[in-house]
Amino acid sequence: MSENVENPEIGEIARAESERGELVLRRRTSGPGAHVLELRVNGVFVMDTLETTTEAALAAAALELVEHPRDVVVGGLGLGFTTQRVLADSRVEKVVVVEVEEALVGWMRDGTVPHGPAILADERVRIVNADILMAIAEARSTYDLVLLDVDNGPGYLVHGANAGIYEPAFLQRCRDVLNPGGVLAVWSADHSPELVEAMREVFGDVDEQVHDVLLQDRPEHYYLVVARHTVG
Repeated sequence: MSENVENPEIGEIARAESERGELVLRRRTSGPGAHVLELRVNGVFVMDTLETTTEAALAAAALELVEHPRDVVVGGLGLGFTTQRVLADSRVEKVVVVEVEEALVGWMRDGTVPHGPAILADERVRIVNADILMAIAEARSTYDLVLLDVDNGPGYLVHGANAGIYEPAFLQRCRDVLNPGGVLAVWSADHSPELVEAMREVFGDVDEQVHDVLLQDRPEHYYLVVARHTVG
């Protein structure tokens, strides 16, 4: 069930409940006359519209490694910034966005998230309302990029069931649905040697990128872990 609150200046603007818990979209100030949207899941900060550099970098890091990134899977719609960066690349022909929270898709479609309608109106986008574990397990197509920003990383899980995303069995399935030369990129809120090792076990060479960010006036580090499906 989803509920919208009409035009508040500051505070909660939308809330939804699902079997996974509570999803809340809030507005906060970021300076005189400036507002930021913030997404929280079960009370845990997930992302906002102020610091979006690593969401875009998740896409950019993978896109630059593939000559013809025609078909892309984005695991996690969030507030749309990874998908937006993918769509900015004219080589991309199809983007499948897998999002488990139906309410979040609705907020992006109906303008509760103001930039959402323009992103989802792109004819290349197809939304799949499903768990990413199931969507990848049941995939019948292959892709050039798989981008995963589903949780806060293996060390800061919002939903315990998402632990499987970072384990070798699922990472192997991601490799299976990648075309030769395709790339898997995973976002994490912290350095995870276990994730790096699991991806190395499946893919061989792995590149871990560290990104400095300013999160609500606090310096933090976010991580992208990138691997390519090599042949031979």
